[in-house]
Amino acid sequence: MNASPPAPVHTLLDALLSDLSSSVILTQASLIVAAVVLSWFAIRHFVQRLAPQSQTDWHAHEWKFFLVPLGALILILVGRPVLALWQSVHLLNLAQPLLLSMFLIQMTFFFLRTVFQPGALLRSVERTVSWLVWGAVALHITGFLTPLVEAMDGIGFQLGKQHISIYTASIGLLTVAGTVVAALSLGTLIENRLIAGMAWTPNIKVAFSKIIRTILLVLAVLITLPLVGIDLTALTVFGGALGVGLGLGLQKIASNYFSGFTLLLEQSIRIGDMVTVDGRFGEVKEIATRYTVIRSRDGTEYILPNETLITHPVVNHTLADSQNRVGIPVQVAYSADLDRARAIMLAASVHPRVLEDPEPRVLLAGFGDNGINLELRVWITDPEEGLMRLKSDINWAIWEGFQMEGIEIPYPQRVIHLAQPASPPLG
Repeated sequence: MNASPPAPVHTLLDALLSDLSSSVILTQASLIVAAVVLSWFAIRHFVQRLAPQSQTDWHAHEWKFFLVPLGALILILVGRPVLALWQSVHLLNLAQPLLLSMFLIQMTFFFLRTVFQPGALLRSVERTVSWLVWGAVALHITGFLTPLVEAMDGIGFQLGKQHISIYTASIGLLTVAGTVVAALSLGTLIENRLIAGMAWTPNIKVAFSKIIRTILLVLAVLITLPLVGIDLTALTVFGGALGVGLGLGLQKIASNYFSGFTLLLEQSIRIGDMVTVDGRFGEVKEIATRYTVIRSRDGTEYILPNETLITHPVVNHTLADSQNRVGIPVQVAYSADLDRARAIMLAASVHPRVLEDPEPRVLLAGFGDNGINLELRVWITDPEEGLMRLKSDINWAIWEGFQMEGIEIPYPQRVIHLAQPASPPLG
């Protein structure tokens, strides 16, 4: 009676266990180690040939984490068919999904780190991606991936010609998320590498960065939707609904969005300018898509809608010229020596921040109820440093000079006339 043939090997893990007692496992392990080492040296040599600035701009020090698994995977894919002519290659078959998963995880981490700031959210996303990828690999190795996919694809419904299931929805979400992250990462790399090195104003750089990111996001969505089986013609309904929404409830958001691009391209307000808006004085720190951040001298940051900067009067202290005139009013008594008072005020204007050209001047502003109104006018080129400290230093010097020379700063004076008592009637 003939013995029954051995049961077929159904999983990569079962196939690998059948080779453990054979010497062929050593040949496959040697090929895997050689592929990893060769890939590592090749990537290291390529990165070292880049200029130091290019390495920094393109985050080249992180490339080895995802390019080494990719290079090793390519070498194994090339060497596996050749080795399969002489022996089994079950270990190489197992190494392929492992290397592919390492590449996907590290590539995802690289993209996420270039787009988002390090934090708890980023760490949570990275852990979620790792668990999803390694879970899929474990299911593939143990042979449970295909039955799970079939079960998930069976739970769904038919929408016209499109079959919507848990599996297709999951693949669609992952595909859209991956392409959006890739588009944002590419936009960040272009911004850091190309736009940052161009001789443009900060406003133009920010405007082009936003335009590039918007274009990349739109392209990512338009490319991804057909890949997951969504007909783009169905978006016409969504476009009409979006237009109605913009006309009714989103008009302010749309107005702020386009106002932001107007500010960036017009350059009437630039990043770093000192402006006064609605009585708020400060430096323009950021012009975002919807709002502008103005930082005052006391550290307070005002978040103003972009539409406010378009529709309201804005005083830009550094638009055409950074030179700003500062007026310091002083009142002296009518009995004071005006020439001496003017000399003291001009001497007090000698300050590191005060320009010599245009030179400081003292003007007789008028004759007040209590004294003579003088005004010291000086010019500075650094309004971003604030005015209160400058005025305080000059006022201190004027006060000390007046005290030494006996020049009086008058108090308010009032003349009171006492009415005479009425004479008694004669008679």
